[in-house]
Amino acid sequence: MVFRKMLLCYDGTRESHAALRRGAELARGCSATVHLLAVVRTSATSIVGESLSSDAPFVEQTRQTEEILKEGIAQLGALGLKAQGHVVLGEPIDEIARAAQALEVDLIVLGHHTKSGFARWWQGSVGESLLDRSHCSILICIENPPPKAGS
Repeated sequence: MVFRKMLLCYDGTRESHAALRRGAELARGCSATVHLLAVVRTSATSIVGESLSSDAPFVEQTRQTEEILKEGIAQLGALGLKAQGHVVLGEPIDEIARAAQALEVDLIVLGHHTKSGFARWWQGSVGESLLDRSHCSILICIENPPPKAGS
């Protein structure tokens, strides 16, 4: 299958960098149009928890997400790709599925972040939840090799 439109999900983490690189390789090979998506999480628990740990108010989180998106677009440019960037507010699962459908993409690319059993139970898995909500293929990139415990 040739992918014509791809949605790369990017939040600046090590895992999303891996997804960005692999998605870029695939996009170049398929001559696909690339959309880069960054989500500002708006749930009450996320905003409170992140604000307490980082002292960054919601407006600052949005500004930081816009900067992260610019960084991702620049990285794609350095790899020879033009990408259209999108910053959206909401829950990642909802917003990724919504953007994929609105942009009519063939493939969603995202990184995998290993969570503890409790964290996966509490927060769920974005990739797993997208499987039920997506109308297109999903590529979940795992950084190789994974970081060693304690690193």
